[in-house]
Amino acid sequence: MTGAGTVLPFRARAIVTVTVMLTTIMQALDSTIANVALPRMQGALSATQDQMVWVLTSYIVAAAITIPLIGWLATRYDRKIVFLASIAGFTFASALCGISATLPQIVAARLLQGISGAALVPLSQTILFEINPPANYGRAMAVWGVGSTLGPILGPVLGGWLTDDYNWRWVFYINLPVGVAAFLGLWLFLPSRKSSSTKPFDFFGFVTLAISIGALQLMLDRGQLKDWFSSTEIVAEGLLSATAFYLFVIHTLTHRRPFLNPAIFRDRNFLLGNMLMFAVGISLFSTLTLVPPMLQNLMGYPVVTTGLVIAPRGAGMMAAMFLVGPLTGRVDSRNLMGAGLALTALSLWQMTHFSLQMDMGAFVTSSVIQGVGIGLVWVPLSTAAFATLAPELRVEGTALFALLRNIASSLGISAMQVLLVQNTEKIHAAMVGHVSMFDTTTNPALIARHLMPDNVAGWLALDHEIYRQAAMIGYLDDFYFVMILSLCVAPLIPFFRGVRVPTKSHAMGLE
Repeated sequence: MTGAGTVLPFRARAIVTVTVMLTTIMQALDSTIANVALPRMQGALSATQDQMVWVLTSYIVAAAITIPLIGWLATRYDRKIVFLASIAGFTFASALCGISATLPQIVAARLLQGISGAALVPLSQTILFEINPPANYGRAMAVWGVGSTLGPILGPVLGGWLTDDYNWRWVFYINLPVGVAAFLGLWLFLPSRKSSSTKPFDFFGFVTLAISIGALQLMLDRGQLKDWFSSTEIVAEGLLSATAFYLFVIHTLTHRRPFLNPAIFRDRNFLLGNMLMFAVGISLFSTLTLVPPMLQNLMGYPVVTTGLVIAPRGAGMMAAMFLVGPLTGRVDSRNLMGAGLALTALSLWQMTHFSLQMDMGAFVTSSVIQGVGIGLVWVPLSTAAFATLAPELRVEGTALFALLRNIASSLGISAMQVLLVQNTEKIHAAMVGHVSMFDTTTNPALIARHLMPDNVAGWLALDHEIYRQAAMIGYLDDFYFVMILSLCVAPLIPFFRGVRVPTKSHAMGLE
């Protein structure tokens, strides 16, 4: 594999793969695990709800701003040193989060954690490409896919268990043994790869891109709390993000050696892969965010039961990834992606028929189908997007791939929350208008019992039930929207260049 890296012997490759997967899970886990612990942290740190949001926002914004920088660092310096420094920084920052006694301390530690952890996902993907022969790309991306998707699935369950049975600080301390093991494994078995690149640092390009991404993440993360564009803060962040991005694009197109190489977008597979990953990211993370509160708040599931009900989705995803890994390259990747999108859309269609009276089995069935669908899309998509990309552009490519996936998840979560709140309010108002003893669509005897002037408890109980019904319809509308999005991006698949993975005696070619 000329110019792509050093293919390692099987034993060393297996150890590096396991440690790389550990770092990926650790980083992905930390993006969601702290959410569950926020109420306990709020009491311990004597902070308001608005202040506690910064524990999440600081991590997300720091990681988003730093990800684009990883491409330049890893092409300018030894990739192994950059990766080890990131693991060490992330592990150290996790310890600082655990021992924090005040809100400013934990926000500063989360900033450091986000900056350090930004390199873990893109570099782990790059390293798996480099240490494996092209014939193993599918299997390598299956392993990477499991690591990058398992974290958000396990995060709420693991965070709830640690917080309830131990202490909120353990959601950070759990990173310490994982970080130490990953550091030692990569230090001993990952070969150094010094870069001969002399590309200068484009300060203006980085600053404009960082400001644009940081302002966008702040807007998406705080929009719901601030009532979106009725807030001066959200409007200012939106204008700042748009202006900085405009300056970045103009600078990139006119500068001789810009921060982000425009040649990366000339690869058709990479460009289409990012567009499709953007849609898959919205589908994966928005439904992951919607389902737990639906089960807990509307159906009364406890935290542990909610985790157990969601777990089959992760199991289906992992099974599909390991199954499709060896098939990638032998079966046309476009067929695998099409089948995966079809299964994802089918599961979302099933979710649009959920009800408050459904049993657990209906949800588990749709979760498994959705997990299998996303697993079928993820591996061939990750492989096809980079198989035709020049090796010297691969680090920048993986950083951009991770960045767009993060933005997609933030955008999807924010959009789904806005739709949920707005639709729930509209449906609640419409349903209340029909609650009357004189409306033939309602049960007069039932309404009469609740609407007695002196029956305040009855009024409250009736309004609560109407809200539950309205919220459930709001969730169904969200699932329908994500289903339509999954179907809308399906026409992109035929435009991919089919990738044929070589055997040991053949070089990689394109159909």
